[in-house]
Amino acid sequence: MQAIKVSDKVYWVGAIDWNIRDFHGYSTNKGSTYNAFLILDKHVTLIDTVKKEFYPEMLSRISSVINPSDIDIIISNHSEMDHSGSLPRAIKEFKPSHVYASVMGVQNLKAHFGQDFNIEVAANNSVLPIGEDSLTFIESRMLHWPDSMVTLLNGENILFCNDIFGMHYASTQRFDDEVKDEAWVYEAKKYYANIIMPYSKVVGSFLASVEKKGISPKIICPDHGFLWRGNPGRIIGMYKDFCSFKTKRKAVVVYDTMWHSTEKMASYITDGIASTGVEVKEMPMHSSHRSDVTTELLDSAAIVLGSPVLNQEIFPSIADVSTYMKGLLKREGMVGAAFGSYGWSDGTLNRLEEILQSMKIELVAPTVKSKFVPTKEKLQECFDLGVAVGKKVIERVK
Repeated sequence: MQAIKVSDKVYWVGAIDWNIRDFHGYSTNKGSTYNAFLILDKHVTLIDTVKKEFYPEMLSRISSVINPSDIDIIISNHSEMDHSGSLPRAIKEFKPSHVYASVMGVQNLKAHFGQDFNIEVAANNSVLPIGEDSLTFIESRMLHWPDSMVTLLNGENILFCNDIFGMHYASTQRFDDEVKDEAWVYEAKKYYANIIMPYSKVVGSFLASVEKKGISPKIICPDHGFLWRGNPGRIIGMYKDFCSFKTKRKAVVVYDTMWHSTEKMASYITDGIASTGVEVKEMPMHSSHRSDVTTELLDSAAIVLGSPVLNQEIFPSIADVSTYMKGLLKREGMVGAAFGSYGWSDGTLNRLEEILQSMKIELVAPTVKSKFVPTKEKLQECFDLGVAVGKKVIERVK
């Protein structure tokens, strides 16, 4: 397998994972890449490695450019296993003189691989000469782990940014200006919503600090997806919108159903929202994935959550998506409502309101509950609930 030239000194030596379809609970229908980069200078430097299983692919690409034993320095920007899984083997076989990570990265890598794991601290804002060029290390804590940092190749102005600005997107095209299919836009949004969204305040601070330092990268190299050389400003602009929760007049109706009663209620709520001119996305959990729900919520102003009662509990798929959302949706200003159907006890449905309130979502109206099959009057109540949600969205999003 061949390395791909990024610049005069830099080569992509990563791996393409065409098969992965789940990444810790997030559906990766487009596969992914594990990007690693080789810098050819007096001190040959490897930026990140790949998932353990893909070491042979990385090794093959490195070997197409140099003898791997010529690698003098390895930089670990992030200790998560999809980037550091091959690190122990790389160290053993390449025998680099130095391996660097952030302060927290050193701690995490030793926790992963053992306290005798020999790795040095790359101090925040420190500069490492590698020959004609140099590297600057900048901590990016909580984007998205405490150990995260980015590395800037100063002379060539290339930013190696680990999990920021990336996406799970498998392709033989390595650069943004080669990718003509705009499907990547959804994948970039999905990546942010399912990995970076809880740290949106940190994203805003990080972007501001990078601008203050006068850093405007010529090429941005994330650890997943393609590289940004044609228009790196586009992904930076997207992140500015994402982290500020730039919402649309949009609502998402999330529910599941047993005997179609909750489904009927959902359709009337959806129709009520749509009647106000607000965009609405109906997402039944028997055919939707939790990670796609959070993706749609990234730019939505409202969520309406529905469930039938099963064994005196909310439906399992709704419990699942609720748990997932609560870990990611750490934002204010959203509105919402709840609905559901039951047979002989409706008390469990009150939990839907509790779930929404735990996410700081303002309730527009009390939960609409239907015993067994919803009547004509109950369906009108659902429609009216949708109208109320739609009006509140219009009031909030000017």
